Amino acid sequence: MTAASSAVPSRRVALARRLAGGANAAWFPYLMVAPLVLILWGYVVQPMLATFVESVSEDGVSNYTQFFTSAGVARTSLITSLAISVASVVLCGVVGVAMAFLLKRFSFPGRRLIEAFILVPAALPPLIGAISFQLLYSEIGILPRGLQHLFGTESPVLAFDGIAGVLVVHTFTMYPFFYLAASAALAGLDPSIEEAAYNLGAGRVRVWRTVLLPMLTPAMVSASLLVFMTSLASYTAPLLFGVDQTMTMQIYINRTNGDLPMASTYASALGLVSIAFLLLMRWYEGRRSYLSQSKGISARRREISNPVGRWLAPVASVLAAIVLLAPVATIALVAFSEDGSWTTEIIPSAYSVDNFVTIVSEPKAFQPILNSLQMSLLATAGCIVIGVLIAYAVRRLRFVGRSLLDIGVMIAWALPGTVVAINLISAFSTGNSFSFGQALIGTFWILPLAYFVRFLPLVFRASSASLALIDPSLEEAARNLGASWFRAFLNITVRLMLPGVIVGALLAFVHGVGEFVASVLIYTSSTVPISVAINNRMYSFEIGTAAAYGMLQVVLIFVVMWFSSRLENGGGRAAARQAEQWTN
Repeated sequence: MTAASSAVPSRRVALARRLAGGANAAWFPYLMVAPLVLILWGYVVQPMLATFVESVSEDGVSNYTQFFTSAGVARTSLITSLAISVASVVLCGVVGVAMAFLLKRFSFPGRRLIEAFILVPAALPPLIGAISFQLLYSEIGILPRGLQHLFGTESPVLAFDGIAGVLVVHTFTMYPFFYLAASAALAGLDPSIEEAAYNLGAGRVRVWRTVLLPMLTPAMVSASLLVFMTSLASYTAPLLFGVDQTMTMQIYINRTNGDLPMASTYASALGLVSIAFLLLMRWYEGRRSYLSQSKGISARRREISNPVGRWLAPVASVLAAIVLLAPVATIALVAFSEDGSWTTEIIPSAYSVDNFVTIVSEPKAFQPILNSLQMSLLATAGCIVIGVLIAYAVRRLRFVGRSLLDIGVMIAWALPGTVVAINLISAFSTGNSFSFGQALIGTFWILPLAYFVRFLPLVFRASSASLALIDPSLEEAARNLGASWFRAFLNITVRLMLPGVIVGALLAFVHGVGEFVASVLIYTSSTVPISVAINNRMYSFEIGTAAAYGMLQVVLIFVVMWFSSRLENGGGRAAARQAEQWTN
């Protein structure tokens, strides 16, 4: 009995090991990666090629000849978009780096107040952010009309319009890119290096030029390219501030006018510029590295010793907090105003909760909320499955073309929403193998697909970052004990990286709920999302109801931000405890 009974478990263990050994075979990575590559090809790369084919379908390359050689709208739009992007980088860099240096290097009354609200503008959905700044700072805005009433002038004072208005929106919503990058770089900088430079007789300007700026260079380059690409893809700010001659606006105008070949030409050109900057960012980050011999000692904040500075600090802190909270406060104020009651007054004159009652009680008004939630959930589910698998493939497997798979995912993040929409229109106006023979344009499924393509990189990056912190030996130990690859992957790797996956999924879900740029080009009357409903209400002069929709979005985003921060703070400790239990 002893020999027979011991032989059975031995054969089972041997069989399990042979099955698990398939994951170590040379063909296994390609078997796993093949469907992932097929998905990226069918829904990211192939639509891009379809857009290019559409752009040359009628007159060959005449659209591109007109675009690059004529001095008309096309060239002006490209120059304007590039100029706005460069100016946005400069302004965001000045504001973001200055705020990071001030908050991380100095201690003064009111510092914590600013830190509590410093990232509030970045939490606003793009459309709501642009609308809030329009209601605040444009010719019809609260601040210019308030100053007009105060000073008794004939026209609004300090009103922003046109390109100036676009730059205001970009600066106040994108400076967190620089703030976060500079804060992280300053936190990791050994203060002894700066002190050594001062001890050797260097002045403040020279220390900034020869010590601080070189150490900040990698972070600043990454932030600059992120701001540049985001500005280049901006659509809502030019739309609301009347800047028609930008690339994104021309894509929308040509698509609305039925000139899909010319819209595809603009989309192809803008997509190439965006991808070029993505590749430039990857090349620079891999080419250069500034390393300090840091011993893990963070710089201490210095007290402001100047009496005037100490008196001005709390005043400036309160003013900064007001400026940061003003966009959200404006949306909240207008959300409780009665539609049509705000005309020439500085602020709305009549208030009610009817806007929220209408949204909740009327099926037609509540449908956009259901549409956005449903479509975002579907897209997020797809992002979780594909994003986690691609992250695992890039981080854990060894195969030819691994870096191309990484780039293929991030291409979707580099493409502006208008370009993604035009790509999908070109690819799925008729049936093909990736749509199971059905035309997706005009159906419910095209919007979840657009959200999936746009926000897959969020889940991929969050999953990849989480996976980088997990020791591969945990999974290898399980497989050595007879677990199959799938069981080890699901029970150990996925469970350990779950906090990062959830954070990425929440971000993808929130972005999907607030997505406007791609939605406005491909929605139908039965699939109107919240963002398009807000835009339609604004154009119908139902500003109160539009703001009420926006306020619901803002509340959802703040809830998700709070939940994400809790996961990020507690996820690492929970993962460590789980790993300890499983290894024991």
